[in-house]
Amino acid sequence: MSTLLNLHLSLASLFRRVFSRRFLKFGTVGASGTVVNLGILYLGQEHLFSGVQPTQLKLNLSLALAIFLATVNNFFWNRLWTWADRKEHHHKSWLAQFWQYTLACWLSIALQIVFTNLLAPHFFYQIANLIAIGLTSVLNFVLNDIWTFGRLKLIRHVEPPHRD
Repeated sequence: MSTLLNLHLSLASLFRRVFSRRFLKFGTVGASGTVVNLGILYLGQEHLFSGVQPTQLKLNLSLALAIFLATVNNFFWNRLWTWADRKEHHHKSWLAQFWQYTLACWLSIALQIVFTNLLAPHFFYQIANLIAIGLTSVLNFVLNDIWTFGRLKLIRHVEPPHRD
């Protein structure tokens, strides 16, 4: 019974976290990142990589550049605004925290590429990418809320005092 109660409490905590003011800020930052992503994706597809063949390679090069620049945009805005109240994590250099943020995002980024490629034959490539971003945004928030910006505390094993 306690396992079921713990699962219920964990799910309730997850839902509170996802439907919080912080998540709305994260979503706003994500919207700005989406604009960056879609704009760079368009520039890559239509101009920067327009001569690249096959078209799948052109799409993947455009996606890589778009996702990288959107990630940089999102990291700085999330650090400065979404999680600004978690000052204890500002002692890290911004570069070290950026790498942590990027690692936390890797699964979302990989899934975004997979979903975009799966959807692109059926939808316009920008619509496919927009759907993929929506699908991966909740996972991205939870990972960064827990790890990069601080809910996860590293627990050290402390030996109990020795009793004679």
